[in-house]
Amino acid sequence: MNEPTIPSVADVPSGNRYDRMEWAGAFGDLGTLIPFVAAYIGVLKMDPFGVLFAFGAAMLVSGLYYKTPFPVQPMKAIGAVAALQAVQTAIVTPAAVYSAALVTGIAWLFLGLTGLASRLAKMVPPVVVIGIVFGLGFGFMLQGVKMMQSDWLIALISGSATLLLMGNRKIPAMFVLLAFGAVVGMVQNPVLLDALSGTAIGFHTPTFALSELSWNQFFVGAVLLALPQLPLTLGNAVIAIKEENNRLFPQRCVSEGGVSISTGIMNLFSAAVGGVPMCHGAGGMAGHIAFGARTGGSVVILGGMLLVLAFFFSASVDLLFKLFPLAILGVILFLTGAQLALGSSTFPAERGARAVVLLTAALCMWNVAAGFVAGIVLHHLQQRGHMRM
Repeated sequence: MNEPTIPSVADVPSGNRYDRMEWAGAFGDLGTLIPFVAAYIGVLKMDPFGVLFAFGAAMLVSGLYYKTPFPVQPMKAIGAVAALQAVQTAIVTPAAVYSAALVTGIAWLFLGLTGLASRLAKMVPPVVVIGIVFGLGFGFMLQGVKMMQSDWLIALISGSATLLLMGNRKIPAMFVLLAFGAVVGMVQNPVLLDALSGTAIGFHTPTFALSELSWNQFFVGAVLLALPQLPLTLGNAVIAIKEENNRLFPQRCVSEGGVSISTGIMNLFSAAVGGVPMCHGAGGMAGHIAFGARTGGSVVILGGMLLVLAFFFSASVDLLFKLFPLAILGVILFLTGAQLALGSSTFPAERGARAVVLLTAALCMWNVAAGFVAGIVLHHLQQRGHMRM
């Protein structure tokens, strides 16, 4: 069995590549992207064009600028709360999601430009960062297992074949996995194939989404969606992604302030065009790398494909996403989590520090923001001798 390889400095080219491994790695984050985008479109009834256009443009710029597999992902807490509240109470509307992206963009642009993001990051102990990364990895694996439960046979076949092909540069594992998933989807849901074949190509253009935003929708988006996400974003999408990028690609280091500014700009853009709150999650980089990506070319490729879908196939994107079985997405998410957890920083040798890492990781599997805050508290208790393990 071939294990996913961690890139070394010698393995990484100076610029972006667009070979078959970058194409395979481009789809390594679908396990996170598809479920959240499908929920925004299917549950909240958001315009598919705005969602796909924002993601595609952000990925394109991210790949060209960072030149590493620097991901763009949906903000998970906002997506989960928005979908749940839309079903239960109907108080979260597409306009509230736009306002959440607007508030998120303003907040992170401010934190990045003032240097507060870097100062906040320096207050987070290394053991807490390691715990966050471990927790995210194991959380992805657990969620992957839950998704695979929808069809264990498909998950077993696709997962075994993918593991055998991981690291194979002649036959990219992701291509085989997606092809298998598409075939299974067509066999299980022939109606979807008929619907897709009858879809007409139509050209769509951007519109300004904030023109009819009300104060009530702004309040819901800011208080209910955006503010609870801030600690999670700091832990996963600023500190953790900075650590992962700089560990794997030391010749292309980034700073917390730079990542914050990037997060702010892409969310302001997303709010304007009818998109959703986005971030640079550490799990996304692990997913791209696990399936072969070594440069920003993978992110450019995925962004370009989403832009094509947005401009010409927005009306059929929901059907396209439904074509891939949930078990296949679960395999992608499970392997992404394994890559993130196994490739994280060295586990500390001191017993008390290990306890902080494990407790932080355990809480992060449930809620990253809670794990982030609790980890800092536990670290200081352990440093003062109040926590003996």
